[in-house]
Amino acid sequence: MLSFITRRTLLAIPVLLGIMIVVFLLMRAIPGDPCTSMLGERATPEACVEFNEANGLNDPVFVQLGIYMKNVLTFNLGESVRFSRPVTQLLIERLPLTTELAMSALFIAVVGGVPLGILAARKHNTAVDSGTMALANIGVSMPVFWLGLMLAYLFAVVLKDTPFALPPGGRLSAGVFPVPYYEAWGWNLTEGTFWARFNEYIANHYIFDTFITAQWAIFWDLIRHMILPAIALATIPLAIIARITRSSLLEAMNKDYIRTARSKGAKESRVVTRHALRNSLLPVVTIIGLQMGLLLGGAVLTETVFKLAGVGTALFDAIIGRDYAVVQGFTVVIAAGYVIVNLLVDISYGYLDPRIRVK
Repeated sequence: MLSFITRRTLLAIPVLLGIMIVVFLLMRAIPGDPCTSMLGERATPEACVEFNEANGLNDPVFVQLGIYMKNVLTFNLGESVRFSRPVTQLLIERLPLTTELAMSALFIAVVGGVPLGILAARKHNTAVDSGTMALANIGVSMPVFWLGLMLAYLFAVVLKDTPFALPPGGRLSAGVFPVPYYEAWGWNLTEGTFWARFNEYIANHYIFDTFITAQWAIFWDLIRHMILPAIALATIPLAIIARITRSSLLEAMNKDYIRTARSKGAKESRVVTRHALRNSLLPVVTIIGLQMGLLLGGAVLTETVFKLAGVGTALFDAIIGRDYAVVQGFTVVIAAGYVIVNLLVDISYGYLDPRIRVK
């Protein structure tokens, strides 16, 4: 298994390099330039020459690519032209929110989708099966931005005077700020060091931070703000997971070993959960891994509707503003997360199906 993990990790390197090169070239191929985006359409040629020189944009494209690749290998993602801040600092601030949103949405999708798929498979060709799959089709068809707006209207306007009222947007209520765990625990961190930035990044996962420091009022405020965007983002993955679980479980339940288990007098619930379900989980795990990667990179609409300052909104603003450093840096991090998730999925195969374990 160790050699398998090593091989897959090494194979991820050319994938990441390819993504970096493609994104770098595509950003320079689209119309527009950073100077016009930052200084306006009336920027003089002289001002643009000075701007491009200051930001290394006057060099040939392949020279810029070489400098960029060298910087990435030294963990230097550059500086944002739009925000005038290092891309690494922007990631420390923006990525935790997107990660929390993606993990919350994936949790809802898995907890809801897998049981619905099992229920539909066990009640095959009944009204329950038809109704579950109809709901799944509706879930796949609903645009995230429309569903987000409808949820915000329902829970923040229609139900505003009831116990079911929820915030229509934002990450926290106004004037509420969590205390980072390293401050709550009295740690003395040297500002600007790797250790300080690492702890800042971890502490920016507010739900985790408030949980481990027992800031319960802020913790529940965070949960209330996360419910609607997580549901909106989870709808499509939940429907996909339910459909894949149903089809995979139905296929497994027609195998010979299932008939053998039934002929031995095993209870139907045990046949489904102990024999059929585990052997049908490989496609389900695959789709869950793919959905996690998509959720990390595709939350821009949800973040926009619910006014969340995450990776999606920052990436959208950077593309509009031709902020090359932000687009390239954020894309590399998202791609790396996607590769890691797929590696974990591959490793889980060996646990779920011993026949494919690699020694």
